Amino acid sequence: MAPLEPWEKVLVDSELYPDTVHGQIPCVDCHDGDSTTSEKAVAHEGLIANPSNDPERTCGECHPDVVAMNEFNLHTNLAGYHKVLDARSVPEDHEALQTMFGNHCNDCHSSCGECHVSQPNLVGGGLIDGHMFNETPSMTRNCTACHGSRVGNEYLGKHEDLMADVHFRQGRMNCVDCHTGHEMHGQPSQCEDCHEGPEASSVPPADHRYSGVQTPRCETCHVNVALGNDGIEMHEAHSGDLSCQVCHSIEYTSCDGCHVAISETTGNPFYATDGSYLNFVIGKNPLKSYDRPYDYVTLRHVPVAHDSFAYYGDDLLKNFDALPTWVYTTPHNIQRVTPQTESCEACHENADLFLTADKVAPEELAANLPVIVDRLPLAEELISDLTSEVPPVTDDGASSESTTGEGSEAQTDN
Repeated sequence: MAPLEPWEKVLVDSELYPDTVHGQIPCVDCHDGDSTTSEKAVAHEGLIANPSNDPERTCGECHPDVVAMNEFNLHTNLAGYHKVLDARSVPEDHEALQTMFGNHCNDCHSSCGECHVSQPNLVGGGLIDGHMFNETPSMTRNCTACHGSRVGNEYLGKHEDLMADVHFRQGRMNCVDCHTGHEMHGQPSQCEDCHEGPEASSVPPADHRYSGVQTPRCETCHVNVALGNDGIEMHEAHSGDLSCQVCHSIEYTSCDGCHVAISETTGNPFYATDGSYLNFVIGKNPLKSYDRPYDYVTLRHVPVAHDSFAYYGDDLLKNFDALPTWVYTTPHNIQRVTPQTESCEACHENADLFLTADKVAPEELAANLPVIVDRLPLAEELISDLTSEVPPVTDDGASSESTTGEGSEAQTDN
């Protein structure tokens, strides 16, 4: 994404903007300041640069239905971050973690304007189109401006020798073609808030991007695949027990060891990771449910470490092992043909593709027991038909009957 010139960030399109709906609203209604003076310094006293940080005041009168859902908007409340931090920590450490969060994580918050008027503050802000309000956010200036290092690079094919996602390459699909406005704005805590009738039922708001109903989902468009009646043998065998990405994604980014601190030189908060790399990993589904019934899913390593927040206190992640560091992921690099689709043997008995214990850092082994694959699926068997007689995987990735027994079972099984 090319940076905006300084003048582009602040100048309003004086020809087009005044004729728009929002252009009919006096600037001070949203931005405050003083419109009765021609002196710049005085006019800008009390100026609110990002009015939509208070959406009830600035957006609610015209968009009450959207604003009513704002408290459940993951872009606004950042509940997903809090959920995983709370799970790995204990209450007495939450104050220190909240200080850390305010310094290093809060910038990921985005407001209405950061999707519809300007670039997100996280990447420097600035008006995208002369203060014009865009109903559909720009994929590059808004969506992948924040979600670029993984989603954007994968979807747009920015990794060397790896093709762009087929939905972009052949369909030129934008983010909002799958991620609807309803999803982006947040859903109400009760279906009855929008839908009245006997079919309405209570649905708690999402507190993480993989919480609740799976939306979007591949099966919505690819119904024949989901039903296993499209004539493709692999779909018939695995339409319900594998996530689509297990077969149809390629290498994607994982990261290790994020550490945060305050610079002694500048006083600014900063972070550094131990490294990022491309890989492809299949593991057990840590979020298995009615809505995500898959036995196996793609996993991505997230850059949390035992000492990630050591700058703010000792051992702030006392429950580090409560969640895996290899987590459920949905890579945005879907291909119709991948190395996994070449044959049954391309996956079955191919230890290189699966998260086995030897691929996990020793200090993270306990955390990842729920997702580690201790028994490779055999080529002649369906994954859903695995039994306890299938030999487990040794450290070198080979099968061995000698490692079966109560000791290894207790160490590796969920």
